[in-house]
Order: sequence, then structure tokens, then C-alpha cells
Amino acid sequence: MVNDLADLLRESAASAPDDRLDTDTLLVGGRRRVRRRRLGVVAGTALATAAVVTATSLLGAAPPTSEVAAAGVPAPDAPTLRLADAAAATEGEDYRVLTSHTNENLNQDNGQYFDGVTDDGLVLFRDGPRMDRLYPRMALLDPATGEKDWLPDLDVGQDQTRAAELGTDRLVLLSGRGGTESMTLVAHTFDRATRAWSSTTWPDLPRVDDWFGAQVGPDGRLYVPVPATQGQPPEGGWPTSPGGDADDSDAEGDTYRLWSVSLTDPADVRDEDLTVGSIAFTDDAMVWTDSTNGAAGQVHVRDLATGEESAFDPRSGERCNLLTFGAVADRIVMGQYCGTYDDGRDDRVQVLDTGGDQVVTLQGSEVEGSVTSVDGEGVVTVTSYERGAAGTYLYDLATDELLRISDGVSSWSTSGPTQDGQFLWNTPENGNRGMTQHLGELLD
Repeated sequence: MVNDLADLLRESAASAPDDRLDTDTLLVGGRRRVRRRRLGVVAGTALATAAVVTATSLLGAAPPTSEVAAAGVPAPDAPTLRLADAAAATEGEDYRVLTSHTNENLNQDNGQYFDGVTDDGLVLFRDGPRMDRLYPRMALLDPATGEKDWLPDLDVGQDQTRAAELGTDRLVLLSGRGGTESMTLVAHTFDRATRAWSSTTWPDLPRVDDWFGAQVGPDGRLYVPVPATQGQPPEGGWPTSPGGDADDSDAEGDTYRLWSVSLTDPADVRDEDLTVGSIAFTDDAMVWTDSTNGAAGQVHVRDLATGEESAFDPRSGERCNLLTFGAVADRIVMGQYCGTYDDGRDDRVQVLDTGGDQVVTLQGSEVEGSVTSVDGEGVVTVTSYERGAAGTYLYDLATDELLRISDGVSSWSTSGPTQDGQFLWNTPENGNRGMTQHLGELLD
């Protein structure tokens, strides 16, 4: 069996595609994968846990001619910044690099990755699985010294994991077990005092299809979206963009029933009696949309102390589909795809406050972004794949500054939680066959 698995790993690595999806978007819905610039398996998995789906196989045959708007890209109903407005950041003045790691050739073999930063400033470092390591191992890396504290082996096999909580007392990683449409959510908890792993499942929790959307709330419970309704493509499939890809802007969104579970008690399962799209938490509020992976609908804000709720129209745009969603302090960040036009894609990262006021919209073509700092004021990391503007950009929610950090971006992408003012980004290596992953910190 080991020999067979080793052979399979070699075959997978030998035939690996040039590009990878990031962990935030692998299992979030088929339409989102169609819009990605780079299709393939997730960086960090030698054996893909979800197949790549093409536009035609997923959505049906698209019309042979373009039916999307040919006019210019519309302006957002908000103060707007374009990538060209970014100031070039200077290392040592605007930010500093805390640590970096290079994988020279991810086409040949899986590598090693930063999966996030703990509350006490250590990097969760993931090794494999890869040619000479059938199962992943993990360490806590001190960015100041480079020393790695290797954790006991986690019995997760080839399953993907995502960091849900990286605390001073425990680390919580999530994985999904079983088929995509009947997946069991598993929480793997590492007690940092006893240095022991434990795994929890919940027999009374309905099966999930998007375990990447589960989040730990301020109360320590894990909030889990369970599928309710799924938007469908129109008869005949989506219209095509000028470049020939399916354009599903203004899609009907997906909805989920929200459940919560205890991370320590398998019997503690609660239906929250709430239908949501995307959800996010701040220290004192829960924020959610009516739907996701399509038109977002309204944004809702619940005060966790009083239970009071408010809702508002985010005024995102008529054709905007919600792809990423996050919140920190009093800011809400929505990453969106808003259609393809003759003169480019309309991608947006919209920033609002929890009262519904527009702060800024970052607009560009071939752009995606999300909140990456989970504490303090927060930092929005924006990745651009647009020719001539490719690179990583930062929008500092504390200062409202837009900075360009790099002028190149790798085909591979990983992500994870970071601390106040910190951010993860990557740059291409070895003719884009590899990547260097960086952890940085903004300077005052």
C-alpha cells in the first residue's frame, strides 16, 4: 500500500499543473473556480481533494458569441482607488520582512508553506505531503531565529487542512472527510501545554460542502455553514466574455443554514436558526450577507453583547458577485467579480463600515483581495494578475494608504490568519516554477 501511494504521489507531482488555487477558494463553489486565472490543485496537496472543473463541464455549453456588455467598466458608487494610485512601498521604511521561505520547483514536487501566524507571533509551518514525505508534518517557526518546533504527527492522511484558530493555548485545524457533497467536518486541536492532538466530529451536525467557510467566533464556538440553496446557471449556460470565458456576473447566490458546535464536546451542536451567505466576526459583532458566490443581497450586523441587529444595502453594483468576505474592528471587506468588458474585467474589493457607509472601493482587472490581519485595524491584501500591474498591494485600514509591495506574483497561492499589521504574500521563483512566501509587517 505504501509503495502504491508513493507511486501515486510521484505521478501526481510529475503531472502537476502549472498553477494552483488558493485554500480560500478551492471548495467554495464551481462558478468561482471558473473565474480564476490559474486552475489546478491547491498548493500544499500532492493529491488533489477536488477536481478542477472547466466552464463547459460545470455550466453547460456557453453561447458562441459574446453577450456581455461592451461598454466601459462602470464606476463604483463609492470613493474609488485603482492600482495605479498605489505608492511603491520601500522595505525598511514602509514595511519589513519578518521571514521568508522558498520552494524552488513546485511543478516537480509539493513543498513547504506558511499557514498563518499564532497569537504569540509564531508561524505555522507545513511540510508536504511530497515525494519523500507521504503525510504532512507541521512546526511552529520562530520568525526571528528561523528555529522550528516540530509538532507531533497529526493523523490527517492526505486531507487538506485550514487553520481556524492559532491561539497561545491551542491550534485548531479543520479538514473535510468524505465526498464533496456529503462531507464530514473534522476539527483537529493541538493543546500547546500537553503537546497532544485530538480530533472532533459531531454526529448531529449535518454534512457540509464548504468546510472552508467554518469560523471560530469570539465565544470559542465553531460556526459552520450548512448548504441551503444553490444558485443555478441560466438555460444554455452563461454568456461569454470577450476573451471567451464564461461570464457569470449577476449570478444568483448560494445560501447556508448556520450551525455552531463546541470544539470540545461532540454532543454540543446548535442550529442557529439563521440563513446566511458569507459570515465574519469581529471581537464584538457577527456580520453576514443574504447570499454568497453571487449577488450578496443585504449586509447584516449583530451586536454580540446586546443582540441588536441592523442591515443595509452595500451598493456593490448590479453585476457584482460576492467571492470573499471579512470584517475587522468596524470595517467590512467584500471581494467581488463584477463582469468582463471589452476593456477589461471589473474586479472590486469594497470596504465599508459596519454602519453601511462607503469607505473605499479598490477596483481593477484580474484583482482579488481580502482582510488578512485579524486584530487591530486590519490590512487588506490585494493580488493582481493583470498584465503590467501584477503584484501584491496593501490597503492599510488604519491610514487609508494603498501600497504596492511587489511587482510579481506566483502561480501558487496560500493564505492564513496573521496578526495586526502583518500580511502574507508571495513572489515567483525559477521561471514561475516555484515561489517564495513572505511574512511582512507594516511599519509606523
